[in-house]
Amino acid sequence: MKTYRMHRQHRGSGAAAAALGLAFLASCVVNPATGERQLTLMSEGQEIQMGQDADPDIVASMGLYPDQGLQTYVQELGEELATSSERPDLPWTFRVLDDPVINAFALPGGYIYVTRGILAYLDSEAELAGVLGHEIGHVTARHSVNQISRAQVAQLGLGVGMILAPELQQFEGLASASLGLLFLKFGRDDERQADELGVRYMSRLGYDPAQLSGVMGMLGRVTAGGEGGRTPEWLSTHPNPENREATILRLAETADVASDPPKVVREAFIQRMDGLIFGENPREGFFRDSHFYHPDMRFQMDFPSGWQTANSRQAVQALSPQEDAILALTLGEGTEAGAALRTFLAQDGIEGAGLTEASVNGLPAAAADFRLITEDQTLDGRVLFLEHAGTLFRILAYGVSASWAGNRNAARSAQESFRPLTDPTYLNVQPARIDVVRVPRAMSLDGFLAQEGAQDRGEEVRLLNRLEGNPSLRAGDLLKIPKGGRLPGGA
Repeated sequence: MKTYRMHRQHRGSGAAAAALGLAFLASCVVNPATGERQLTLMSEGQEIQMGQDADPDIVASMGLYPDQGLQTYVQELGEELATSSERPDLPWTFRVLDDPVINAFALPGGYIYVTRGILAYLDSEAELAGVLGHEIGHVTARHSVNQISRAQVAQLGLGVGMILAPELQQFEGLASASLGLLFLKFGRDDERQADELGVRYMSRLGYDPAQLSGVMGMLGRVTAGGEGGRTPEWLSTHPNPENREATILRLAETADVASDPPKVVREAFIQRMDGLIFGENPREGFFRDSHFYHPDMRFQMDFPSGWQTANSRQAVQALSPQEDAILALTLGEGTEAGAALRTFLAQDGIEGAGLTEASVNGLPAAAADFRLITEDQTLDGRVLFLEHAGTLFRILAYGVSASWAGNRNAARSAQESFRPLTDPTYLNVQPARIDVVRVPRAMSLDGFLAQEGAQDRGEEVRLLNRLEGNPSLRAGDLLKIPKGGRLPGGA
């Protein structure tokens, strides 16, 4: 959990079908990138605004990787590629997200994101150019806009409302729930088109377009390797058509590459990855069984045994075994526990009881039981606010009323286990980082791993460096090796 916070329908009349038909014809335009007629119920200005509105939520949800040099490098490379596209005048923005998952995605209007997770597994600047070019292709081809437009047509009233009343731009929840844009899934035709455009844009800058096929091979290998939380998220929103690598190689054969020989830029790219955080960052909190530790915010907490737990940038959460109760630790609003509790209980529909203001493990705190009555059901719960190290925390527990009595004690015990973290073993944990090492002399991979004390990270090293088995390494080869990141308790 980090200190970020997250920041809805319009129905037209049933008589609007004729207007919809006229609007449909008017909204089919030729896309300059693809040369195809395309349904578009959104102006370029609206498209840009959607990206601008969503960007802060993306950044809050995932965080920016704290390396300005790397951010600038990706922004500048992305801008070069975008300038060569058919929509150079969009406010192109390229960001590196502080997320270990292998992913890259685009929002409408020119917002492109790559994670540190995918950067770790890329093997050259040409591959990065291919990934960015592919995502730029989704924007220039307006794939997300086309999906949203089709969804609006499927809801006739909303579609006509958007045409006749542009100020009612709700997009049926997509615009307001910015993160919903991440879950738009591209079809196979869109993916092939983005691959083709990615090859086009990287070729215009002189990069070897065949390198994009290597990215597809890497995604397949990491998936097959089952690298835990690093399984590529890219494949969930970017379906992997059959023979995709072969298709890219065929496109590369006929591409008009602006440089001879085509650029790859491997060594300088690999050097940029030196020191890159690899995998989950324990500084942002980690679990050991049901015990949660947060080194940066210097607290620990014991969650109920047997509950499913999850840590994200906005919250640390737990779900009861019967899935009838939730416990969530987040940041509170304000600085004083008692005031925050009174504000919470003043919300419509909430009835409070048993208010107490007393310290918990030496921390100023305020707590109360509450009942929330909604149209669908009644929920019971308990909320606790605590002040620690200049920050206000809220620990909210609630569940369905019929079974709350069986969960209340476990939830309360967890809430009141929140305490300062003082053990240096946990306070001093650090994430694993990529160490870029030059092979000093010809040797086998296994021998090199032994020399570097990384025998237990052999599979990760093979995936990171596109190696298999125990190959012979040449003197001067550069390898990416994850080092450090060992957590107390053995993992």
